[in-house]
Amino acid sequence: MNNLQRLQLETKGIKLEQEELVVYLQENYLEPFDEYYAISPINKRNIYSAALNILESIANDVSRMKTVKIDDTTVSDFSESIQNRIDQLERKIRTLKVEEQSSGTNFFMLFVD
Repeated sequence: MNNLQRLQLETKGIKLEQEELVVYLQENYLEPFDEYYAISPINKRNIYSAALNILESIANDVSRMKTVKIDDTTVSDFSESIQNRIDQLERKIRTLKVEEQSSGTNFFMLFVD
């Protein structure tokens, strides 16, 4: 499976052109046709970040924010539902354990003698 296919799995049901998906992947430091490595936390985080960018773009579409009434049922929770999914993805990205290559640790000295 390549990165493009993995992003399509993460954003199932969202119809975007392949060129658009490629841009989202490249903005998150992924090449679309490179092999996806599920064991790599950095690769996984970048896929989730690309999916998050897609959801944020959809959330900016004003035409989706309107209230729709279908057979006595009101569908007005789109913006709330997408915001909940965005929050879930942000939380998932923050909790992924990824070793930082710059320092190797998240510990720092606040006070020095």
